Amino acid sequence: MHEQQIAAPDDTAIRVALWRALHVEADAPPHVFEDDIGLKLVAPEDGWRSRPDMSPFTRPFRASILARARFVEDLVTEQAARGVGQYVILGAGLDTFAQRRPELASRLLVFEIDRPSPQAWKRQRLIDLGLGVPSFLRLVPVDFEAGDAWWERLAASGFDSGRPAVVASTGVSMYLTRDAIAATLRQVAALAPGSTLAMSFMLPIELADPEVRPAIERAAAGARANSTPFISFFTPAEMLALARDAGFREVQHVSAAALAQRYFAGRTDGLRAPNNSEELLVATT
Repeated sequence: MHEQQIAAPDDTAIRVALWRALHVEADAPPHVFEDDIGLKLVAPEDGWRSRPDMSPFTRPFRASILARARFVEDLVTEQAARGVGQYVILGAGLDTFAQRRPELASRLLVFEIDRPSPQAWKRQRLIDLGLGVPSFLRLVPVDFEAGDAWWERLAASGFDSGRPAVVASTGVSMYLTRDAIAATLRQVAALAPGSTLAMSFMLPIELADPEVRPAIERAAAGARANSTPFISFFTPAEMLALARDAGFREVQHVSAAALAQRYFAGRTDGLRAPNNSEELLVATT
């Protein structure tokens, strides 16, 4: 077999992993989310804390990443307690749920969907670190550019569409077209009753709070420069309507302000997710 060069995760996945690690190192407890395994996977060079995207300027966005990650894991914990046994992560990147929460993950089948090459890189890093790939974790490679249907790949990996599941898609929708998002919503809405989707979405930049708008504009410019432009923005009403049209029984908007109140209230260090930036849709079948 010819050796193929395995591409490392994209810059966004690495940044998220480092932000999660930086929270534990730089922010005072109680920590909203604790993850040092992503840092081990990335194994960055010394001095990574001095990267421009780790500067205090990006602190609000670090908080946003932490809040959405904590919310999703709280949701998975809640649904697992109700007997839901499947968890699907769309665009998994360097997610470490299966490694950090084995006591919970081992009660589920966890499906990580991502592009083949970065996922192969991650698989090898898990092996190199001695963590391995446990039986309850299914790494599902999907070549979206080649037209692979993630739904079919998921089923082939042991997913049971007749049983309820939690599906998470965070930090993904802004890179997809409205039609692609609608198609994903329709597929998830067709899952067994009792299934739940948590999807993050970006508000139109002009609706962002003035103090964070320049940073969002800078992030959008960087995404364009890396050939991964932000494509889709939604108001909460637009996203809720899209989910209803897809066939979900119940839809809910969880605002950044609500996440800030839930996870950052009472902090004295000023760490807080910015309002009116990345919000969450929670939809149930």
